[in-house]
Amino acid sequence: MAKIPAPVLMLASVLSIQFGQAVGKQLSGSVGAPGTVALRLGLAALCLLLVYRPSLPRNRTDVLLVLGFGTAIAGMNLIYPALLRLPLGLASALQLLGPVTLALLTSRRLLDAGCAALAGCGVWLFHAPHDARFPLTGVLFALAAGASMAAYLMLSKKTGARSTGGGPLALAVTWAAVLTVPLGVADGGTQLLTPPALLTGAVVAVLSAVLPYSLELAALRRLPTRTVGVLTSLEPASAGLAGVLMLGEHLGAVQWVALACVGAAGAGAVLGQEDGNGEPRAPSPADGQEHLPGAVRPSAPEPDPQRAGRG
Repeated sequence: MAKIPAPVLMLASVLSIQFGQAVGKQLSGSVGAPGTVALRLGLAALCLLLVYRPSLPRNRTDVLLVLGFGTAIAGMNLIYPALLRLPLGLASALQLLGPVTLALLTSRRLLDAGCAALAGCGVWLFHAPHDARFPLTGVLFALAAGASMAAYLMLSKKTGARSTGGGPLALAVTWAAVLTVPLGVADGGTQLLTPPALLTGAVVAVLSAVLPYSLELAALRRLPTRTVGVLTSLEPASAGLAGVLMLGEHLGAVQWVALACVGAAGAGAVLGQEDGNGEPRAPSPADGQEHLPGAVRPSAPEPDPQRAGRG
C-alpha cells in the first residue's frame, strides 16, 4: 500500500465501512442484530489476536483502559439494531452527532456554533420531507452508538498514548466480543454457525473492521490528521450511497441535502479545532494511534480542559 496515495486509502476505508454495514444490515434480517454484532466482533477479535498476539495488561490502569475501550466498542455496535429501523444514511448521520458534539464541546468559537446548527438542520431535514417519521427506538439506538463512539475516541487516545502497538486494540475488541457474543448466541442460536451466516459475518468483519483499520493505519502514517478528519466526514454520504446501491434505500433530494449538512458540520468541526500550539487538529484519534472503525468512525479530539473549561 506504500505506493497508493494516502487520501485514496482513507476514502477506501470510508467506503469499506459503510458497504460492510450494508452487508451487516442484510445479515441482521436473518440472524438478528445481536447475532450480526456477535459475528462481526467475534471474527474481528480472532483476526486481531492472530495478527498482534498481545500480552495481557500488567497494571490496573491498563486493565481498566482495555475494559473501558472494549465496552465503548461494544456500545458502538448499537448501530446494528438502529439499522433495522432506519435507513443507513440516517443512522450514520445520527451516529456522527456523537463525535461532532464532543468536538464542539471543546470550543466556544462562533464557527462551532454554526456547525452545531448545521448538524441539527441536517437531522431535521430527514424528518421534514412529506412528514417522514422514523421509529424513536431506531433514533435512540443510533444516538447511543454515537455517544459510545465519543467515549471510544477519548479512550482511544488514552490507550494509544500508553502503547505504540495494536495489542491493546486486539484485547479491547476481544472484551467487546465477550460482552456481545453471548447475547448474539442467545438470540441467533445455531443459526450463527450455518455456513452462509459465518461467511457473511466474515465479510462484515473484514469490510467494517479489519480492512478499514489496516487502510486507515497506513494512511495515518502519511496523512495529517486534519485531512483524515475531513475525509471521514464523508461517511454519511457514503452510507447513503451504500444504502441506495445495496439495500434499495432510495433517498429524496432533501434527504441527500441532509446528509451533506451533517457531513459539512463534521468537516467544519474538524477545521475549527486547534491544539495548544495553534496547529490544526483533526477530530480523530491521536496521530497514528490505534483506531478500530466501528459502524460509522468520524473522529473527535479528547477534550482539553484548559481550552474548553470542562473536565
